[in-house]
Amino acid sequence: MKTQQISNIWVTCPNPNPKARIRLFCLPYAGRGASSFRTWSNDLPPEFEVCPIQLPGRENRLKEPPLTQISQIVKALAPLLDPYLDLPFAFFGHSMGALICFELSREIRRVGNPSPIHLFISGCPAPQKLDLSPPIHELPASEFVEELCRRYNCIIPESVQQNADLMQLFLPALRADLATGETYIYTPEAPLNCPISLFGGLQDGVVSQEALEAWREQTHNSVTVSMFPGNHFFINSVRSNVLTCIAKLY
Repeated sequence: MKTQQISNIWVTCPNPNPKARIRLFCLPYAGRGASSFRTWSNDLPPEFEVCPIQLPGRENRLKEPPLTQISQIVKALAPLLDPYLDLPFAFFGHSMGALICFELSREIRRVGNPSPIHLFISGCPAPQKLDLSPPIHELPASEFVEELCRRYNCIIPESVQQNADLMQLFLPALRADLATGETYIYTPEAPLNCPISLFGGLQDGVVSQEALEAWREQTHNSVTVSMFPGNHFFINSVRSNVLTCIAKLY
């Protein structure tokens, strides 16, 4: 598929790159959209083309009902990636996005499509080591927000918290995204064959380094681990460092 043709409701390409040798599909963390990766191509080598995934229920898909299970997302998205697999490709995902990347990789393998050349996993415990804390996605709004802030150092921007109308728009997708992780059931399969790079926050109270390193069980290939200063959302404060790590591999 020609780069300039890449654009649909799920797979976006803010900066098409006809000279790209690697297509990097990016999945955001809970409550965020494709715009999180809008400027990533500015800090990656010209060999990369960044294709953020836009899930239902946010940004330009705000009026669509968000999906609440990773299996639903994967089944809907995997066939739509087919036209974009004409280049070697990799997946990047942070937190919830990392789990989606993992299950997408397994689904692509099941249907016999080319596998990713790399999996970049950020701020996410290995699927067989997921946290068993009590679920919160069905709590009343005030309790949901309070617990969300307690666990994740507040995932909701301050500007949104101060605006009741914005909160009404923001919360459904956030609830749905939390549900995807809290209802996820890991099913053992053969490990993947691609390398996995793991990124973690040194002060992350959600994902321990031990739970991060357990991803080693999910590939026959090499695994590298990079730890950065910051909490669960270290990706926002050390983005350039993370992109440097990605760029060095290719």
